[in-house]
Formats: sequence, structure tokens, C-alpha cells
Amino acid sequence: MTDPAAPVDPAATAGVDRSLVEDAARMQDDTVALRRRLHAHPEVGNDLPDTQQTILEALDGLELAVETGRDLSSVVAVLDGDEPGPTTLLRGDMDALPMPEDTGLDFASQVEGRMHACGHDTHVAMLVSAARLLRQRRAQLRGRVVLMFQPGEEGHGGARIMLDEGLLERHGPIDRAFAIHAIANLPSGLVTTRGGTLMASADEFRISVTGRGGHASMPHDAVDPVPVACEIVTALQAMVTRRVPAFDPAVLTVTRIQTGTAFNVIPEVAHCDGTMRAVSAASRDRVMDGLREVAEHVAAAHRCSATVELVDNGYPVTVNDEAAAARTLAVATALLDADHVLAMPTPVMGAEDWSYVLQRVPGSMAFLGVAHSDDPRPAPNHSNRMVVDEPAMVHGVALHAAMALSA
Repeated sequence: MTDPAAPVDPAATAGVDRSLVEDAARMQDDTVALRRRLHAHPEVGNDLPDTQQTILEALDGLELAVETGRDLSSVVAVLDGDEPGPTTLLRGDMDALPMPEDTGLDFASQVEGRMHACGHDTHVAMLVSAARLLRQRRAQLRGRVVLMFQPGEEGHGGARIMLDEGLLERHGPIDRAFAIHAIANLPSGLVTTRGGTLMASADEFRISVTGRGGHASMPHDAVDPVPVACEIVTALQAMVTRRVPAFDPAVLTVTRIQTGTAFNVIPEVAHCDGTMRAVSAASRDRVMDGLREVAEHVAAAHRCSATVELVDNGYPVTVNDEAAAARTLAVATALLDADHVLAMPTPVMGAEDWSYVLQRVPGSMAFLGVAHSDDPRPAPNHSNRMVVDEPAMVHGVALHAAMALSA
């Protein structure tokens, strides 16, 4: 399944040993136990004290230099090899989502309204086991490995906070960076990535349409913002299709309209909330500009006013370094086999704060499939029914280690 046009560079895979997979498999019981412990006790945001303590306990005894964050519950662990070489940053995000779990698993979330529905529990468990694997192979390690356990990926910008706290400067220079993200509806054990844009930007917005309230039976004496808000929603969809190039796409979705207090009252204000996604900075700017223009001018045409607020100036586009992505595919192919590696043809419209790291360090992110082979329609990430085929984590553990050990 590897793209035949993407040659495997032997130099990029020097030091990659398929016995890493065998070693990762021998650690699988510990990897699964840690993942299930985290899954049952999810925490959200940047303050994850229990998750942080669990990671510290799991790393204890590995003779790593360990530090914790000042403004968030991060953990950074450093392993120096016996020979000089590059510094590799490996990341696992830690946080869960504020949502219910309906999987029926024996180790399902014990915290109401919180769930590891994006695989971050697997990310942490795989990175801890990779640390153990690298510690065992320290004599083969050239350079330094920095293990980045990051809170707050789900909209809280934890990566940016860790960068602001000096992550790169304290352990630098960082020469290369790598992260894995589990994907619940990709085949189990499949590794896939691409050079260039991997994931979209993400921005949240609120449009407030202001008219003049009145009695519902006499709309001519009021200025009703409700139909104006509806017209803005429709006009925004047309704007995206006509202003954004088809081969540099963007998605704009209004997800909530809130207005009114009673069946016989025309409200003063209607609010429209939503999200924008784009795969380039240029398309992101086009959509932002168009959003304001459409909202303001449609409202004005109906004697209303509209304001657009970026609720969260969200994550930028995640862009893999071309050479780093090619190296990732080469290392994965050398480590696994061609049937477990795929070069992605297009980006995906999800977003990641790993983008902040890739703005400063040449590196990549790869996706790891964790779908059960016997499920014809596996629940996707962020579903209340998302489950993980845990044997896939063996590939993730081995790939983390291989990316640090490869020349």
C-alpha cells in the first residue's frame, strides 16, 4: 500500500531494526494496562494532575531527566544516548474530551461527562513504552530524545503553552519532531502520512445579528433578526464555494443558532456559532474576510447590524516538512512492511496544535489506524462509541522508537 512513487531512502532508515516490533510486542501487556488506566480516569484541558502523576509513576526507574510544567500539567522526559547525534522530539497528548462514553467497555470512563474519544490515552501509553524501549537500546541511540507529554490538545493550546515555557530552548537545539495520532476508522496497524499540509486550521466564530424586538404578531413594527440570521447561514455556504479555490479547500459550518425567549416575542438579537477549517493560510484568510463581509452586508440589507467575533483564534494549518514526512514513510516501511504503510493523497479537515511545533521544528505527524477488523463501520474519533484495537499500539511504540534511533 506504499505509494510506489515514493522511494525508500536507505540512508533514512539506517538503524531501523524490525526487532523493535518484537520488543514492543513483549511490552504490550504494560502498554495496554497503562492505556486502560488512563481511559478509565479521563481529564480535560490543561490541568490533568491525575494523568500527570500516572505518567510520572510509569517513567519512574528509567533514569530519565524528568520535569513538569509550570502553567499546565505537562511532563517532559529526556534520554541521552551514548553517542552524539540529533535531538528528536516525540510527543504524546494527554487530555480527554468533555463528552459521555457509551462503549460498554470494562474499563470505560469512570468520570461522568468525560471520555478519551480521540485516542490520547493510546498516545501516552505508546510513548511511555517507547521510552522503555529506547532506554533498553540506549547504546544504539545517537543523540538525545525529548519526550513531550502534552495536555490541552483539544482546543486548549497546550503545545503552544509548552513552547512558551521554553520546551525547545531548554533541550535544544531540537533537530526533528515526530508525533503519532490514532485514527479509529483506519485499518488496524496502518501508518499513513504525507508531506506538506496534513491537517486543516480551525477557528471558532460567533455572529451576532441585531435588529429591533417587538410583538410576533406585528413584525412590521420590529426588525426581526431571525430570518436575517438564517439568510446569512445560507449565504455563507455560497460564499465558500465561490470565493475559495476548489483545490485549496475550506469548510465553514454553522453549528448553533440561539435566539428568542418566548413564542410571541421577536427577539432583539440572534447568535450564530460555528467553525471554519482551511488547508492553507491563504484560504483561511479568504474565509475569514468573506465571513465578515457576508454577515455585515446581508444584515445591512435587512436593516440589521452584524458583528463577527473570533471566539478562539484557533490552531493553524498542520504542515509536515516534506523531507521529514518522506523519512517517516521510509522508516515505517523498513520497520513494518509495505502492506502497513500508505502515503496519504490529501489532507484531512481535522486540526492539531502539533502545528505550533511544526512551525518551529522540521518534523511530521503520522496517523495510526486502530479500527477493529471485524467492524464494518467503526465509530470515528470524537464518537461516544469510539473503541481502539489495542494490538495496533505495538506498531506505534515501535515507530516512535525507530524515528529516534534512525540515523
